[in-house]
Order: sequence, then structure tokens, then C-alpha cells
Amino acid sequence: MQESLETRLARRLMEGDASAFDPFVDHFQAKLFQYSFLMCGHREDAEEVAQETLLKAFHSFQQLREPEHVKAWIFRIAKNFCHMKRRRSVYAPERELSLDELMPARAGEGQIEIADWSQLPEASVLQTEMRETLRDAIAGLPEMYRAVLLLRDVEGLSGAETATVLDVSVDVVKQRLHRARLAVRQKLDSYLRRAEAPARP
Repeated sequence: MQESLETRLARRLMEGDASAFDPFVDHFQAKLFQYSFLMCGHREDAEEVAQETLLKAFHSFQQLREPEHVKAWIFRIAKNFCHMKRRRSVYAPERELSLDELMPARAGEGQIEIADWSQLPEASVLQTEMRETLRDAIAGLPEMYRAVLLLRDVEGLSGAETATVLDVSVDVVKQRLHRARLAVRQKLDSYLRRAEAPARP
């Protein structure tokens, strides 16, 4: 099985090949910024976290034992910097809302009904408005759910890798991911129902 680009770059850096660092930065910088922006909630904080993460990684490659797990390793570094940044940041919220506060139960309904947005045309999903709505829905999640969703669904880490990054069990990852996905679907529901509705003559 062919190694991924990030694994090859990590292997070179572990072997002391400093020339691999620039392509490594190019590969990870946007990913780290996106993760940090949605976790930290402010552009300046996210830029600092991404830079600090890459610098820390460059000086710590001797600690990486398995290059094929470099993605989980670097996001674990980013997670730690995000936590420190959020504690110190002037932009940090006074408190985190719970998921239940973001997902109020509807009176008289035992089960949440959500539009079948998997059947919408692909073009509508790619619209700028939809991307912004999705980003806002993810950013509005409590941190523990937001982190799982970003690592699993945005960055594509496995359940086991996500559990390692967040220091929780795989079962906890599954539970949080399920609730996070449901909350995001609810936030997107009104937009998607509008997209499904036929245009008035």
C-alpha cells in the first residue's frame, strides 16, 4: 500500500531531512488553521495556534514514533495549543453552552424530524451560503462535540485516532460524534427545507 504524502514527509523529517518542512507546512497549514479557527473562534488566535503547532512539530519530530499517525499527532499538538489559547484569549466565551441548550426539545414531539438533505442536488450543497451555514453550525457546538466532529468528519481521522487526540475512549468519540452530527443537522434544517421548497410563480 502506497504511503500518503503526509506520511512520507513525516518520515523524512524524522530522519532529519529539514528540506521536507516547507512542503509539510504547505500540506498542513490550511488544515490546522481551519481546525483552530473553528475551535478557538477567532482568526488571530487561529493563526497563532497554527504557527505554534507547526513550530512545535518541527522541533519535536523525534517524539513521533509512527509516521503514518502524523496527522493525529499534529492535531493533538494543535488541540493543546487551542486549549491554552482559549484560556488566555480575550475572545474566549464566559461559558460554553451545553448541547441540550443548543438543541431545545420541541413540545409534543418525541422525535426530531429533519429534512432529507442527503437527497439535495450536489450543487446546492456547494453554495457559499450553505458552506457558511455549515461552518456556523459547527462553530456553535460546545467544544467537546466540535472537536470530535472536526477531527472525524472534516479531517478524516479514525475513531481510534480521534480518541487518542482527545484522550477519551472510542465509545465516547462515537457518542459525541452522533450528538454533534444531529445538532448540526438541526441547525442546517431550516436552510435545507428552504432549498427543497419549490419556487413561487
